[in-house]
Amino acid sequence: MVIQWFPGHMAKAKREAIENRKMVDIVIELVDARIPESSSNPLMDEIVGNKPRLIILNKADLADRNKTEKWLQYYNRNTENQKAIAINVFNQTDINYTKKVLQGMMSDKAAKWKEKGMKPRATRLMVLGIPNVGKSTFINQMIRKNRAKTANKPGVTKQQQWLKISNEFELLDTPGILWHKFEDPQTGIHLALTGAIKDTLFHKDDIALYALKFFLSNYPGRLQSYYHLNEDISEENLPDLLMELTKKLNFGDDYDRASEKLIFDIRDGKLGTFTLDEIPHTPVSDEKEFN
Repeated sequence: MVIQWFPGHMAKAKREAIENRKMVDIVIELVDARIPESSSNPLMDEIVGNKPRLIILNKADLADRNKTEKWLQYYNRNTENQKAIAINVFNQTDINYTKKVLQGMMSDKAAKWKEKGMKPRATRLMVLGIPNVGKSTFINQMIRKNRAKTANKPGVTKQQQWLKISNEFELLDTPGILWHKFEDPQTGIHLALTGAIKDTLFHKDDIALYALKFFLSNYPGRLQSYYHLNEDISEENLPDLLMELTKKLNFGDDYDRASEKLIFDIRDGKLGTFTLDEIPHTPVSDEKEFN
């Protein structure tokens, strides 16, 4: 199954982000903590350039905490120009923590301005991220106003805009940017399951079958517990399992409807916290750090 989505306005957004890079001090990249790698745009290095980067693993409340900690170790290892934190954008304490981290990242530059007798100015931020990682909600929480458009679907923000956050920060909002082609088909599946791709662009039963296999393998017992399925279910015949789930939900033979419910239940955290992405292979010398 191949899933692709690259609307024209996203190509324009990439060009504009590169053009505006020179105006900002720090680039913030929001990713989904459940899929840190799948939701990290491979174009981001090109867009960010040499600017300091703060990677924010959003929706940490929906992700597997142990795996999130390993992802933070992975992103924060041996990097001078990059930091990573995990937050829930709806938690104001997390937002305040984010502001402190940003202030810390600017401390050396601010000190140099002071030494030169320059007047302090607001830190200029650019916020990037693929659709539906919570970018607009993050911005609204940062400025404590409902300025950026939000919706629980991808592709809402269509143009860039500067927003002022008190006297501390100025923030450049940008549309979510996907990339032309997913090199790994599993990336598209992960994005579809977590809601980063429009639901009209994939077959829900394919995603549901993947989800059933994933939860049976990685979080055993959750499907049985939440949907009251037989305890002895296995991965041997996933289509039969999907039909059993359909009947258990009283949907008759409408497995598309059951597939949709399963996907939305997973997105809403009804089957518990989870993380789809695994840490990329690291050299032997670094493996102890993530075990």
